Amino acid sequence: MAYVTPAPLTEKSTRTDALTPLGLLTVLLGAALSSIDFFIVNVALPSMGRDLRASPATLEMVVAGYAVAYAVLLVLGGRLGDTYGRGKLFRWGVAAFGLTSLACGLAPGAWWLVGARVAQGAASALMLPQVLATIHATTRGERRAKAVALYGSVSGLGVVLGQVLGGVLVAADLAGTGWRMAFLVNVPVAVAALLCAVRAVPDSRAERPRRGDIGGTLLLGAALTALLLPLSEGRATGWPLWSVLLLAAAPLFAWAFAAVERRAENTGGSPLLPPSLLREPGVRRGLVLGLPIFIGFSGWMFVSAVTLQQGLGYGALKAGLTLVPMGLAQFAASILAPGVAARFGGRAMGVAALVHASGLVILALTALWVPWSSLGPLALAPGLAVCGLGQGVELALYYRIVLAAVPAARAGAGSGLAATVQQSCLAVGVATVGSLFLALAAGPGMREAFAIVLGVQVVGLLGLAALSLRLPRRLA
Repeated sequence: MAYVTPAPLTEKSTRTDALTPLGLLTVLLGAALSSIDFFIVNVALPSMGRDLRASPATLEMVVAGYAVAYAVLLVLGGRLGDTYGRGKLFRWGVAAFGLTSLACGLAPGAWWLVGARVAQGAASALMLPQVLATIHATTRGERRAKAVALYGSVSGLGVVLGQVLGGVLVAADLAGTGWRMAFLVNVPVAVAALLCAVRAVPDSRAERPRRGDIGGTLLLGAALTALLLPLSEGRATGWPLWSVLLLAAAPLFAWAFAAVERRAENTGGSPLLPPSLLREPGVRRGLVLGLPIFIGFSGWMFVSAVTLQQGLGYGALKAGLTLVPMGLAQFAASILAPGVAARFGGRAMGVAALVHASGLVILALTALWVPWSSLGPLALAPGLAVCGLGQGVELALYYRIVLAAVPAARAGAGSGLAATVQQSCLAVGVATVGSLFLALAAGPGMREAFAIVLGVQVVGLLGLAALSLRLPRRLA
């Protein structure tokens, strides 16, 4: 499997190595903002509920509104970058993210906050696809491998940082802002990222811009909404009839979307997500690998948050800081990922999956053997660190494998597709693994539920290791 030679860039970026270190840092900062804000609200939800007098279902909408808008619009955001310029769309996305963060932080009521979070998710969907697309179109060789590895690390590390930062900001209660600072802190960061983007992020686009695909956009949005909204809201609202009907409609919307896109490509049209892109073996292989990675990752983050705060009685700050060893190990592993891939090739994914599974086994044994009342952060640190080592390599290799087969002219669509799979799996992971955990916690107990769910995730990682055997021995 080899990289397709990048297509010529526009006059604003004429070299394939046009992305400077400052430009790379800037686009990675944009990726971090999107990832952090997906999770930063988790630890702030109780404070929001008290301040805004919001019901649990409304608080779930604060999370789900962002997640659904984010996932639904990612492919469209990538397509717009391919057509109008990735650097330009990145700058617009950063600016919109800063403004919507300000709207969230100043929200006078719960439904204002829900609406602002939907808009914030849309801004993230505009910004994030340009990150991978810009890396793919303006770097090559070893520089591209290192940049993609860093992207994978930032994407995963942002989840941990979101939990930690949310706990720190809520506990600090700066100037009496409480939960609002979890959003307001984004504003100066977005301003700094925007200034750097104007200077350092090159513009690139598809050599032959494509027309819009209104029908495909609407059908993809309907399919993802029908899948993700019930998965995000159904558990909190007791699985009402509307959630069941939407889930039943999701496959129908997906079938209609596939038919429309296939017809558009066969007749020389401009499909939002070209079916030929999914026929690339590397793309399909990478997307399948992403299923156990992200479903397990999001399930773990949900289970760990509930276990630490409700099961062990940790405060928001202590719970966030407990995950620091995992985040640090994950970042270190992502730095080493290109070297690991160069040595082991496709087998590196299998090795990472086995390391990750070992960390989960250590955590499960720790939870079962150490007295529950005295299970502190230090006891959990070894298992968390080993998990982080595996996750860092997994995330880096996922994007590398997917994008290796994507032509530079379709970099936006490819990165949007990879990110859409990621975000969709995050919702599926919480709905499946999270629901299993809550059901077990109500029966055998939280300690036993924690260990059983970790065992289920180990099975998924063993499947990931088996799938990796089909990867080529050398990764491009």
